[in-house]
Amino acid sequence: MKLTRRFTAAFAAAVAALAIVAVPGHAATLRWAAQNDILTLDPHSQNHTTTHAIMQYAYEGLTRYTKDFQVEPCLATSWEQITPTHMRFHLRKGVKFHDGTPFTADDVVFSFNRIRQPQGTNQIYVSNMTEMKKIDDYTVEATLSGPDPVLLRLLVDFRIMSKTWSVKNKAENIQDYKAKEENYASRNANGTGPYIIKLWEPDKRIVMTANPAWWDKLRGNVTDVIYTPIKSDATRVSALLSGDVDLVTDLPTQDVTRLRSDPKIKVLDGAENRTIFIGMDQHNPELLYSNIKGKNPFMDVRVRKALNLAVDREAIKRVTMRGLSIPAAIMVPPGVHGHTNELDKVAPADVEGAKKLLAEAGYPNGFEFGLDCPNNRYVNDEAICQALVGMWARAGLKVKLNAQPMASFIAKVQNFDHSTYMLGWGVSTFDALFSLQSLLHTKTGGADGSFNLGRVSDPKLDALIDAAKTEMDPKKRDVLLHDALVLTRDSYYYVPLHHQMRPWAMKKNVTTVYKSDDRPEALYTRVD
Repeated sequence: MKLTRRFTAAFAAAVAALAIVAVPGHAATLRWAAQNDILTLDPHSQNHTTTHAIMQYAYEGLTRYTKDFQVEPCLATSWEQITPTHMRFHLRKGVKFHDGTPFTADDVVFSFNRIRQPQGTNQIYVSNMTEMKKIDDYTVEATLSGPDPVLLRLLVDFRIMSKTWSVKNKAENIQDYKAKEENYASRNANGTGPYIIKLWEPDKRIVMTANPAWWDKLRGNVTDVIYTPIKSDATRVSALLSGDVDLVTDLPTQDVTRLRSDPKIKVLDGAENRTIFIGMDQHNPELLYSNIKGKNPFMDVRVRKALNLAVDREAIKRVTMRGLSIPAAIMVPPGVHGHTNELDKVAPADVEGAKKLLAEAGYPNGFEFGLDCPNNRYVNDEAICQALVGMWARAGLKVKLNAQPMASFIAKVQNFDHSTYMLGWGVSTFDALFSLQSLLHTKTGGADGSFNLGRVSDPKLDALIDAAKTEMDPKKRDVLLHDALVLTRDSYYYVPLHHQMRPWAMKKNVTTVYKSDDRPEALYTRVD
């Protein structure tokens, strides 16, 4: 949506000043296309990768990642551990928000209190903090509930908003996405980051331009970015081949080989830091969208195991994914701390074994249930769900597929209106605790269980996760993570399908850094 006149004037001034933006070589525009749109411009509302990928252009955290995912200073220039439960941060001076207001400690404290509001899903990024206190204008102190081995990684996605701007525009509260409510921050952005979001037309385009007042400098020459969500695989690839876009980060698997052989295109390979899985309702006493009345089959571990056994992950890799997936047995991908190849050994499909388990559980003829699936978020998401319907049918399970765009899908499943659902989970901290805490801890209304949409609840698992949050001895902590991943796997709380691989394709004149968190950065990009 177009911004207000007040913001339009500010952006006009910013665009006029672009000539002084420090960029190596000539200024360039990056036209980037991918499958789905963001959900909101509110940086505290939705823990959704595409939304975070765009938010990093406009909003910054106290820390940030280098291009190889090491933590470095951002809005905080340094920090020190005062006590095991007190961390002091020294803030960067001279930083301004895009509307020209100065960045101070008041903005950090305001943002801390805002991100913790229950209607958002980003509380995990401050989950171990109980208080953020202003010491002076450029110093804040965080009180922790216990020592935190991954605190600095979590803070990367704790995005800082302007208190003055938020109060002025009545955006003190997070957008309630599930209730389909919006506020000013839902459609307008005002951060301190390297790019200013000038325009968001949902499902059409996002237009960004370099921030001439940014405290740092661009490593590439991209001063303008146009992001276009293109749901259709064929249309997305055609746009790249015709030169209408420069970069595509959601490649259809069937086109990768052809694109590799095209002399005008180059392909960057990489395994994304994401696991695709199926969740099951394990809370409602009667399963929704099922012909089983008065009980919930997914509360029986034999049924959950049967769903896992009936899935032929190698067939999905070979046929649906054209080889571009890593079959998964656990809920974290390679490259994440806590993952091991031993834990992630995938058993072969066993349809007869699945049938036997269903019969033992009291369902010799199977049963009916629904599968909610996005159709514009993950690589071949709807096609994977269609394959699952056929695989489960061989075990006697009758599945009704409901595939829809991500924006409507995520609101539905966040309201627990499902029996099973597909989700993909990226590990932004590159540590298994992030997945365990978000997906498997008993849901509390805060960070714990924030995306535990099947509402798994296991006291033994909760205890392991809680201990891993504060254990500073690396060896002891690794044992906790290992035991939690084994308990999750052997209880069949989810149906892990595969760890997603996501090559990017671009025109020959584009140079960028592959990011396994699926967040391309124009900051590191050149268009020659």
